[in-house]
Amino acid sequence: METFFLKHQPEIINTVILFGILFIINIIFKIILRRIGKRSNIIVARVKLIERYATVALFLIGSLIESFILGIEIEQLVILFSSFFAILGIALFAIWSILSNITSGIIMFFSFPYKVGDKIKIHDKDFPIEAIIEDIRAFQLHLRLENGDLVTYPNNLILQKAVTLVQKDAFAK
Repeated sequence: METFFLKHQPEIINTVILFGILFIINIIFKIILRRIGKRSNIIVARVKLIERYATVALFLIGSLIESFILGIEIEQLVILFSSFFAILGIALFAIWSILSNITSGIIMFFSFPYKVGDKIKIHDKDFPIEAIIEDIRAFQLHLRLENGDLVTYPNNLILQKAVTLVQKDAFAK
């Protein structure tokens, strides 16, 4: 056991350093995202969702760096990633709508001008909606109509349609 640690000491030290750096970067990302959320008056649940996305991205980057630390050759990684992305491409083609809603949710976190409680009008030729934003989720908005009905509206569509602010913080009345 002792010879294992002596033989692989540089890899073990580099791995510990990598995990430490990634841990610190993850904490910094979370602090920054929480400040953005607080400054933009964004619900804590949405901030935590974006934090999870950032953590997953850091994990994937860390896994790639760790593979170089452990001595995996670039040719082996190319074969692994080309196979992985071929399968992922087929899978994502089948669920592109879900992926576009997640991407739209991330975009909306940073730049959506409307908040929970705002009354908005969505200018859709086929189905115009005037409702209060009740919740903003990863895949859709929850909109409450005047008659009390709940409408879920996909995030990718809200970014494609013209939207007008009817009343700021309609819950406050």
